[in-house]
Amino acid sequence: MDQEVPEHNMRFWGLPATIPELGAHFGVDTIAWWGMTETLTQGIVTDSEHPGPKGTIGRVAPEYEIQIRDPEGTTVHLGDAGHLFIRGVRGVSLFKEYYRNKQANESAFDEHGWFDTGDIIRIDEQGWLYFSDRDKDMLKVGAENVAASEIETVILQSGLADECAVVAQKHAMLDEVPAVFLIPNKRGEALGEQALSEQVIAYCRENLPDFKVVRSVHVVEELPRSTLNKVAKNELRDRLPAIEAMPTMSTSMRGRRGWARGGATTARQRGGGPAKGRYRHSRPQLSVRK
Repeated sequence: MDQEVPEHNMRFWGLPATIPELGAHFGVDTIAWWGMTETLTQGIVTDSEHPGPKGTIGRVAPEYEIQIRDPEGTTVHLGDAGHLFIRGVRGVSLFKEYYRNKQANESAFDEHGWFDTGDIIRIDEQGWLYFSDRDKDMLKVGAENVAASEIETVILQSGLADECAVVAQKHAMLDEVPAVFLIPNKRGEALGEQALSEQVIAYCRENLPDFKVVRSVHVVEELPRSTLNKVAKNELRDRLPAIEAMPTMSTSMRGRRGWARGGATTARQRGGGPAKGRYRHSRPQLSVRK
């Protein structure tokens, strides 16, 4: 927002989250809202007079009910994140059904009419709601759930990329590890791909626990898009080969930092990230433009 604001007649904007600086910069009133095709309109909103804290998407709108559940189906406590379920009047404030798709309807609704949105939402101590990620974009790194959006935010804060997408790469011991596809900005391009990749990984190490650090960096000119112009992460995941289990180091390597007795690292890496079983540290990999 370092450019001069052009003349405009806009008076009101809807945003994906409360961003006070944006409204102040452009001189417009803003509200945050959340919705999807299935909710017909916005099921979670703020108010221009009561915007809430920065980053919130609001509170539940009239005609809707919400629940935030953990993986076992229990309602989460204030301050925690979980799966967002929403309920409304079917055919009025909530879609009635998927057309001629019985299987999709049965999996989308529970026996009490709650619709599984597929979104991960956090609720704070005051009841404000925050979008965390799409369930399908959550990575399973060992025993930890990791939000791809958290890693993407950190990478964009490095000032080296115009856009990026973090996806899961299959790993024989950890189930999944994070990998990033990114479009460099001018500063990133000036570094060259090797140095750019190294700096992205180094920045992640400085700002994330080790189990959230990307294990590979893939510099691309563009990201694949769906018909709604969203990044097609399924295509990116398909580009990544599975990482096979690495052999145990020889006894001559035992005792070096990062190795436990028997030649494998302990199940907990630096940063506190639990791992699944015993494994050797995955050295971050670099790749060239595709």
